[in-house]
Order: sequence, then structure tokens, then C-alpha cells
Amino acid sequence: MQGESLIVRDLEIVATPEGGEERSIVSRIGFSLAPGEVLALIGESGSGKTTIALAMLGYARRGCRIAGGSVRLGETEVLSLSPVATRALRGHRVAYIAQSAAAAFNPSRSLMDQVIEAALLHQVMDRRSARDKAIGLFRDLALPDPEHIGERYPHQVSGGQLQRVMAAMALLTDPALVILDEPTTALDVTTQVEVLLAFKRVMRGRGTTAIYVSHDLAVVAQMADQVLVLNGGCEQEQGRIEEILERPRHAYTRSLLAATRPVRLADSMPVATGQPLLEIAQLDVGYGKLNRDGEPSDKVLRGIDLTLSAGRSIGVIGESGSGKSTLARAIAGLIAPCHGSVQFDGTPLPPTLRGRTPDQFRRIQMAFQSADNALNPAHSVRRLLGRPLETYFHLDRAERRRRIDELMALVKLPTSLLERKPGELSGGQKQRVNLARCLAAKPDLILCDEVTSALDTVVGAAILELLAELRQELGVAYLFISHDISTVRALCDDVMVLYHGECVEFGPCETVLEAPRHDYTRKLIGSVPELRPGWLEHHPLAMAEGTPA
Repeated sequence: MQGESLIVRDLEIVATPEGGEERSIVSRIGFSLAPGEVLALIGESGSGKTTIALAMLGYARRGCRIAGGSVRLGETEVLSLSPVATRALRGHRVAYIAQSAAAAFNPSRSLMDQVIEAALLHQVMDRRSARDKAIGLFRDLALPDPEHIGERYPHQVSGGQLQRVMAAMALLTDPALVILDEPTTALDVTTQVEVLLAFKRVMRGRGTTAIYVSHDLAVVAQMADQVLVLNGGCEQEQGRIEEILERPRHAYTRSLLAATRPVRLADSMPVATGQPLLEIAQLDVGYGKLNRDGEPSDKVLRGIDLTLSAGRSIGVIGESGSGKSTLARAIAGLIAPCHGSVQFDGTPLPPTLRGRTPDQFRRIQMAFQSADNALNPAHSVRRLLGRPLETYFHLDRAERRRRIDELMALVKLPTSLLERKPGELSGGQKQRVNLARCLAAKPDLILCDEVTSALDTVVGAAILELLAELRQELGVAYLFISHDISTVRALCDDVMVLYHGECVEFGPCETVLEAPRHDYTRKLIGSVPELRPGWLEHHPLAMAEGTPA
């Protein structure tokens, strides 16, 4: 089945809270796509992108209702279908590719069983035909060992491979319309290029009509024909991708474009003096059983040397699996190194938390990538911030209240949020609470593990500015782990490039990122999408494959 036209008119979606009044969250949205065209929905978190995309499936999330409008796919009015007809539409004529493939797959079933499930349920082909077609899609999507990868389970493939398997699952029934909801957000830049090339090649080859949800305008520039800019559920502007990028009419669109190029914040920071805060020498870290020589079976880091002074910031970049998070975990005491030393403020750090003093524990804090997983959903913000104050400083109730108010001011959150739980906060608010909890311990070093990767560009830029201000006001040092090179360039003084667990390049940000010496560093930098259509087609990977994206 080739792509079909999609016409949306006056789409209205409302929130229906229990015991409360309905409120509009998507207002009078309209657009039209010719068969085979791709529309990008862009905007900040909460702007209505995913809510609109899901309406193409005739679906509204719990607590929401499609209140009006028209969604016409070919000759079918989607919003008028019966429940039975709507189920027949989903996963057949309209398919969905989610942001997190890891969360979407069942870990107890093989990949092939899950890829062919929709085709069997909709009775569009028999099991043998579905398997053969899936293998063909695996091949088209450049998956390794396409004949046998379907026998694996989700945990046995990489994140980028799993994202492509999800694309195969969506495309197996030859849908007329595919919804791609932030499908590369969690991927490192080199993997993202591979996935984008695979998606674009297969979708263009099949003439698939698509809606691409993203907050990354550089990615949108590679994938979309048209763009709809959203804010607060309302259209800000709409047009061809070239017009939006080169001649944005709305101030909000211009602010999104500006946020894709974070300004350099580290240059205004004071130069550190005195004794290094953190010194790492010849660090080896691994996982798994020990061999006869006492070496772990899976060596993740090898021979890492690093010196970080108080008030400074070092960025750590590299692909998934390069050892970035393992380095942070070793410093934090969450995993014991098998060789080397870690000194903090001139004193050797015990390899695990069990041997560390409460003061060492307090002075090194970790801000995790996902605030959703790091914050207890059952506790209020006040309770989350009060816990470290009780643990480290034994403050009485009045002192805790004053300090909690100070922490909220530090991360620029109103005290009116203190009685809310994490589920009642936006993504940016949760990440600020995550940082405030770290700051409650009055740390000297914060290990930032992908703290902006799950955030949209505008909120991510605000978090970077906040980190820079906290560094200047409090003198805190950062080890800043990221796969987003632009954030490292904005915040960090120095950068370490990890490749297969080894440091292949280290130096000042402006030197390493502007004039890289190592081939791998050049590959990383060259994989960051540029804000212009056609960049993907001319990427070396596309040219090497010899197949137009």
C-alpha cells in the first residue's frame, strides 16, 4: 500500500480531569499532506505534538477527548469510525513508531514474534510470508544479520538496532500513514544518522505518508517536506521546510531556531586555581565474572586519566557503549574499578560507597538522565528536597523550610510547586528538582549524566544556562556526560572523547571540537545534523552506501 493523502481540519482536543472543568489542549489545528509527504510537528514539551499525532489513530490519551474536527486519510474519516473499524485501522493502515523502543517491546518475546504480530492479527498475510517480508525490511533498514536478528530478544540488540526493528514492525503491513514520535531522541549522533538514513530510504522507497514529531529542528530539516510549529496546542505557523528555516515569520519559531544553537557559556567562568578536586589515574573498569588474573570478563574503560579542578567543567562524549556513564558510576562509587586510582580533594576515594565517609558521599552528587526514574513518584517536591537536608545536615523543621525555599530559588522554580508530586510537573521542572536535590547536599562535584537529552531544545537550553549560573554562584564542578556535542561546547571548558572505553582525544573544547585530531572525533562532529535540508543525503555514510536517502 502506497501513502495516501491526509487532510486534517479544525482538530479540537480537550483535557477532561476528574471532577474538574474541561480545558482545550489542542485548538483548531489543520493541515494537508499529499501521498508520500512528511509533515513535522515541532514545539516545546506540552505543545500538543504527540497529542495531535495520536489523533491520526483516532486515539486520545487517558484524561483527554477528541472534541471536534476531521481527520481524513484517503477516503476514510478516521474520527467517525466505530471502535471495531478503528482497531482495524491501527497497526495496519496507520502505524506508530514510539520514542523509546526499549519500553515498547516485550522483553520476554523474540523480536520476530513482535514484528509480525500486527500482520497476523489483521490477517494481511500468513506467518511465513510475514517472516519473509520482515527479513526483507531488516535488510532494507541495514540491520546486521537480517536472516537471524529476529531470533534475538530486545535486550540482545543495541538501542539503534531496536529502533530500526520497531520501524520494521510499523512498516510490515505497508501502512498508508506512519507516525514517528521522537524516534531518535535517545540515540547518540552516529547511531542517529544511521537510523535516519534507514528510515528515510525505506519510507521514500515505499512512498509512505508520515508525521514526524520532534523538538530537534536539525533532524526535522532532513526528514520533513512541511513543518507545523506548535505552542500551547495552537498553530504558530506552517509551511514548507525551507521557508520555516530561512524565513520564519513567528517570534516563537525564531526562538526555537535560536535554541538549536546554544551560546557558549563557559567563557565567562572564572579560571580555577589551587589543588585539583578530582584526579583519576590509569582507571580500568569492567563488568562480569573475574578471570584467573582477577580481570572482569567485560572491560568497559581502559587507562583513563583525568584531572578536574574546583569550579571547572569537563565534557565526556562518545557513542553509546563507549564507557561515559561507567566513568561517572566509578567516580560515584556505584561500581568498583579493577585498576587505577581516584583521588578527591587530595584523598584517595574508596572504590565503593560502602567504604566512603558521609562527607565524601555528600560532596559528590549525581544528576541522572531521567528525572522520572530518579525522583520517587510518591513523594512531594518538599519531601524530595528535605530528605538530603535531614541526612547530611540534621536541620530542624524551620531551617529545612528556609533551605528548601532557597533551593527552589536557586533552580528558578516557584515554591507553589513544593506540594506537587513529580507526575504533576513538566519535564523541565522535574529536571530542575533533580538538580535542586543534588544542590541540597552542597556538593563540590556534580556528575551530570545526559541531563538534557530527554528535554526539548528550549527547556534544554534553559537547563544549560542554569548549570552555568550555579557554577558561577556556587563554584561547583561538573563532569558533564552527553551525546549532544552542542551542549558540551556551550557548558564545558575541556572535553574528553571516549571510544570503546579509551580516551582518544582530550583538551580545551574550542581546540578539540573546532580542530579535532582523531578520526573518531571528526566522525562524531560530522554526525551532528546541520540545520539545512539535504545534509543527510550528503553525509559520508549515505555516500558510502551509494543509495540516496
